[in-house]
Amino acid sequence: MTNLASARPIHRPGTRPIRLALLDDHKMLLGALSEWVRNAAEDIQLVAAVTTFPELLAHPEFPVDVVLMDVDLKDNSHVSVRLSTLKTTGVATVLMSSYSEPAIVREALASGALGYVPKSEDVSMIVNAIRSAHRGEAYISAELDLAINSTQVGGSPKLSAQERRVMALYGGGEPVKTVAYQLGISEETAKSYLKRIREKYRVAGFDVGTKVALRRRAIQDGILLTD
Repeated sequence: MTNLASARPIHRPGTRPIRLALLDDHKMLLGALSEWVRNAAEDIQLVAAVTTFPELLAHPEFPVDVVLMDVDLKDNSHVSVRLSTLKTTGVATVLMSSYSEPAIVREALASGALGYVPKSEDVSMIVNAIRSAHRGEAYISAELDLAINSTQVGGSPKLSAQERRVMALYGGGEPVKTVAYQLGISEETAKSYLKRIREKYRVAGFDVGTKVALRRRAIQDGILLTD
């Protein structure tokens, strides 16, 4: 993240800063993000940094003005439920993620998010998303906006090359451990890929919750070839 100077506004005396909470279950990233926020902009005040959604709701500073929240928390809570809960308490939400598939972004915005920013984005974009959410305005990057509006709803989701490899091997009958070994990744990473694949298909309207269903879909989409 760069360009701190361009993100910093002139803070007018007497105006209340935007009270921000961070929610990310990766503690190292949460720590780095917290340090960044404290120096990013004078009109944004970090008041909470937590790793779970229940912890956020129970925090003494809650409700805040804006929550910057990771899409993919490993607490078995669906992002739409979290968004709905925050919306009912009057809290604006900006989602951040390491991936930016149009179907997932579209669903997040439809579920109540006022912003969606890839974690790789410049600091100025994240600051702008927080400010826009505080004003009640939606914010996504021009690149994401173009991708969303040029992608048809209802088709099969776009998978990365690695996701297609995972889907082909797992759909072909290999256990997760073997998939991980063959691709040179950890078993947890392989599971994460499968979770992401299933989520993408779910958003696109396809149920691949079982291994049989995933195999069938892999064949239909040409990811897994059979004799």
